[in-house]
Amino acid sequence: MKFNPGFNILPTTNPMGFKYGPGVFGPTVENRSLDSIRQSLLDPQCAGPDPVYSIAMDVGKDEHLPILKQQHLLYGAVTYAAGRLGNEPVRSQGHIHKISPLSGWSTPEVYEIWSGKAIIYMQETAGDDPGRCFAVMANPGEVVIVPPNWAHATISADMNQPLTFGAWCDRAYGFEYDGVRAHKGLAWFPVMDEKGKIEWQRNPNYLESKLMLKSPEIYSQLGINPTRSIYSQFEEEPEKFLFVPHPELKKDVWENFVP
Repeated sequence: MKFNPGFNILPTTNPMGFKYGPGVFGPTVENRSLDSIRQSLLDPQCAGPDPVYSIAMDVGKDEHLPILKQQHLLYGAVTYAAGRLGNEPVRSQGHIHKISPLSGWSTPEVYEIWSGKAIIYMQETAGDDPGRCFAVMANPGEVVIVPPNWAHATISADMNQPLTFGAWCDRAYGFEYDGVRAHKGLAWFPVMDEKGKIEWQRNPNYLESKLMLKSPEIYSQLGINPTRSIYSQFEEEPEKFLFVPHPELKKDVWENFVP
């Protein structure tokens, strides 16, 4: 892994998961099986890698654990298998973040790509009208922010290599799947051709929408430094990501937010 996330953690592929270096804490990974995400896929009967991805929620330097708990912040790391899910790339289930008991908000998430190529797909709602829909394409070192209340999924854009990323989350994180599952997925499906190129297919269970393909923003309005890992930025300025567990601190930023 060429990108340095700011602490000693290494993704593994066999078995899929993470190794934690000296001075780093982390849990036993949770694996997501193919069966557990079928309801969100274009072809629920498809074949693909199993497990599809591994999650390590709550990782970081030992010295930072007390302040992370105090601030209600959590850093998660995820690694995806290489391959494809039928005609779709390897991807997560579509979901919305549950309302946090701390803030009373559905909380945002700050993604950072470590290796591979990612698409963070997001739409404003999981209702019949999905609102604005974005597919944000990101490379190692790039940051993508999902705002409060938006339905979203993370997609591997290169079937030939694993995708690994980290993210700042609310410590009381939780996922709401009902709206997405009621529509049999998100408003747009990524579909791969024979050469692995991704095209987008509209989900007819939603009202018509326009999909915008783009690169990540710089997010200067949230104080993000694009030249430093998001963990290093926390280490240097521990209050920088308080807007994750307390999105109300940046209420004006979320209005008409462009990811």
